[in-house]
This record gives sequence, structure tokens and C-alpha cells, in this order.
Amino acid sequence: MRLPGEDIKKREIYGDLRAIAPVFIRLDGRSFHRLAKDLELKKPFDEEFSSIMEGVCTHFMRESGFSPLFAYTFSDEINIYLKILPFNGRIEKLDAVSASYAASAFTILSRIDHPVAFDSRIIPLHEDQVRSYLIWRQNEAWRNHINSYSQHALLLEGYSSSQTAEMLFGIPANKLHDMMFSRGINLAKTPPWQRRGIMVASKSIQKQGYNKKTKTETITTRNTIYSNRDLPLFSSEEGEVYINSLLA
Repeated sequence: MRLPGEDIKKREIYGDLRAIAPVFIRLDGRSFHRLAKDLELKKPFDEEFSSIMEGVCTHFMRESGFSPLFAYTFSDEINIYLKILPFNGRIEKLDAVSASYAASAFTILSRIDHPVAFDSRIIPLHEDQVRSYLIWRQNEAWRNHINSYSQHALLLEGYSSSQTAEMLFGIPANKLHDMMFSRGINLAKTPPWQRRGIMVASKSIQKQGYNKKTKTETITTRNTIYSNRDLPLFSSEEGEVYINSLLA
């Protein structure tokens, strides 16, 4: 005899689809251009917004139960690196819980009074591909940085949003860099977090203490969460050393 719902349960076609660690979870804000208007964010970059995204990463590192090794963020994107997967690697669970957790953390930190949403995707890879992945995303951060400054400059000059999009379509990054330089802005000298993103990670620190019972000095090791808003280029030698330190 079949139990009620037994046939229906088979329609959960992706319910048992699983990933194998390590993976990146990439989260992107949904319709955040509208949210930018609601929050009256400064253009081309808003430091308070970047702090909120950094805070979402910190919450993920500290309280989500995912135990990430690190989280890399720029604009409305977050990349979370996991070497151990919760939910036995079930992709539906990883996607759903990570996206909802990010949205909840963002809502709390930004103090907004309406819902926000993130989408989520899982990127399985080998550990020796982590640096390549981060180089790719940091290159996207640089491109986003150049586009944001260029769009803002043209809007200030009186062009409409549609005109601005048409004028910038297909223009190489170096041409946009020159365009902004001619307007008095050197994009290579803007704040590092705008150009290269922000990393939130954990590190071990040693604290010296004193045991009153044994009357001896003690040293304890604890993990602490920290943010780096002055990242190296991941494609550089310094960047390779930095990423290896995160993976160690």
C-alpha cells in the first residue's frame, strides 16, 4: 500500500542533488539597483553599503553554521569558500539557506523595512583552482569599478541612463580608464576596496593568560574574524602568497 504523498515526493527532482567540497557559493543581490535608490546610496560607491556587505560576510563566518574558510565581496556579490559542506552537500539546501541567511543579515544590518533577496549558485572546484576563481572575480570587481565611475561621470554631465548605457557599450576597460583620467580621476588611485574588493577571513591568535590554580602563565589559541579592505592583486606574486595563507 502506497502512503499519501509517496508519488509526489518523487517530483522533488533536485532534492538529492549533491556537491562535493570544496566549493564556492556565489551570492548576488537581486534588484539591488532599486535598493540603491531606496537607501539613497552615494555614487559611484557608497562606503556604508560596502560595510553592510562586509558585515553580511562577517555574520556568515561567525554564525551561519557553514564554517567558511573566507568570504570575498565586491558590489552586491559575495563569494563564500567552503572546504566542508553542511547538509551533506545537498545543493538545494546550500543555495536556499545561504541566500536566505544573506538576505536576513543584510536586512538587519541595513535597517530597511522591506524584503531583499539574494540568488545563489554553487561552483565546485579543486583547491588548486581557487586562485584562478578569485582572479576572475577580482577582475570583475575592477570592471565593475571602472563602469560605475564612468556611468556616474556621464550622468553628471547630463546624459540619460539609456544614453549612458549606449555610449559605454563595448568600450574596453583601458579606454574607460583614459576617459576618467581626462576628467581628473585616476582610477588606479581610488580606494583599494572599490578596485579589488574586500576579504573577510579567520586567523588564529595567541593570547597570554595566567592560571591562578597552577600559578603559571598560559598561552591559548583562538580564532578571530578579520576584514581586509586593502587587498593585493590576486594575479600578482603577492596575491598568490596571500591566497595561499588563506588556504593554509
